[in-house]
Amino acid sequence: MLHHLEIYVSNLKKSIEFRDWFLSELGYEPFQKWDSGISWKYGETYLVFVQTDERFMDIPYHRRRVGLNHLAFHAESKEKVNQITAQLKEKGINILYQDKHPFAGGDSHYAVYFEDPDRIKVELVAPEKNNKIYNQKI
Repeated sequence: MLHHLEIYVSNLKKSIEFRDWFLSELGYEPFQKWDSGISWKYGETYLVFVQTDERFMDIPYHRRRVGLNHLAFHAESKEKVNQITAQLKEKGINILYQDKHPFAGGDSHYAVYFEDPDRIKVELVAPEKNNKIYNQKI
């Protein structure tokens, strides 16, 4: 089980505004807060977001470089994916792969993909009994 994940962000205030509604919708609760960071917790796992120091802001994040590609979250249902998709659109947040939405991950993968303020891709995926990703053995 994942204990926690820590991500440095370019603008903590924007990240908090973006993530607070989304993580709350998924059942995460505020956990820790300090001048340069914040975290939300769900069960035993928590997500931490920290303001990047100015001296490290010269190279922006890109998901195709070495490192994190995206964060994927479980949705409780397809309806939840649809609800979050509607909220994303209301907030003016770009839905990725709109031409294939909500099946951009394949015919049995019901999800919405979008980007946070630093362009980190976020995925919210509905449970699916026939979802090949969940049924693969490694």
